[in-house]
Amino acid sequence: MNTLVQQARDIFAQQFQSNPTDVVQAPGRVNLIGEHTDYNDGFVFPCAIDYQAVVACKARSDQRVCVFAIDFGEHDEFSISEAIEKSDKLWANYIRGVVQFLAVRGYDFNGADMVVTGNVPLGAGLSSSAALEVVIGQAFKTLYDLPISQADIALNGQQAENDYVGCNCGIMDQLISAKGEAGKALLIDCRDLSTQAIAMPASLAVLIVNSNKKRGLVDSEYNTRREQCEAAAAALNVKALRDASMTDLEASSIDKNSDRYKRARHVISENARTLAMAEALKSENIPQISELMRASHQSMRDDFAITVSEIDTLVDIIAEVIGEQGGVRMTGGGFGGCVVALVPHHLVDDVKAAIAAQYQQKTGLKETVYLCTPSAGAGVV
Repeated sequence: MNTLVQQARDIFAQQFQSNPTDVVQAPGRVNLIGEHTDYNDGFVFPCAIDYQAVVACKARSDQRVCVFAIDFGEHDEFSISEAIEKSDKLWANYIRGVVQFLAVRGYDFNGADMVVTGNVPLGAGLSSSAALEVVIGQAFKTLYDLPISQADIALNGQQAENDYVGCNCGIMDQLISAKGEAGKALLIDCRDLSTQAIAMPASLAVLIVNSNKKRGLVDSEYNTRREQCEAAAAALNVKALRDASMTDLEASSIDKNSDRYKRARHVISENARTLAMAEALKSENIPQISELMRASHQSMRDDFAITVSEIDTLVDIIAEVIGEQGGVRMTGGGFGGCVVALVPHHLVDDVKAAIAAQYQQKTGLKETVYLCTPSAGAGVV
């Protein structure tokens, strides 16, 4: 990150002929377990990673916000004293949305000069957009000493993505970026947004492998899954599947061979696995971590039907190397994207070698591997 920070400082000085008063960062994330549980009021278990969005910034005396995005080589400028119209630049709309909703929420602030950069991979499912939303909120909090909590920075970012950018998302990505803790994962209750930080076993490295399988049909399939879950909850007479047990499901009138039944079985069992994973991490029970991640992947593959052959191939290659010494599963919305593996440090090179030797040969695609450290959430650098 030091390189990013120095680059942001240097480019700020070039762009604005002065030095920034503050540099802030917000990280990307990976979800260790708890997939498609968020919109069912359930539990998720992400950790922040050491890939960040970084902003160098300085307060202005007027109402203008002037931004230079290093990674796009583009400027954006707007005023907070008038309606903030949408830009034709997607990256700029995340920033405009965050600023607009900070104002809507009643916070008092002037404009800012900002330089934005980052190294969260775009399109890899590691939440580059949430990191950008949170880092902008963090920048205004820092510049103007705004009385906004980290949870509200996250909620503000989510609102910007949903209502300004126009992309539906849950709260997990923004909340872990805003509230993550170094060396820990965050068990999040998506109903009340309460969080519990749990130390990651020092013996395990966090390895993220991007399948580089282009994700198709994600939006339509996501909406279908969501509708199936809501229909199952209605049939079970509960507010959300988070409130149902396997006993409830088995005793219900839902056809056991139906997609609706399978989707509900995934969500109910995944919630249980997520809570069990928190306990397994606390006790450093590596074989149980391995089994929970294996069962999670199988459930996503067989009951929720969101994995693809390339992802299953990656999981199989990694599982063959680590056995019960670590865990591996698909992470993210599905239909491509990434797998996450918790790998003993002494096996990291073996895992990389096995993937390099087999994945492209079997799928025709070349993977991208990220070795990550569970990192702190948003703050001043």
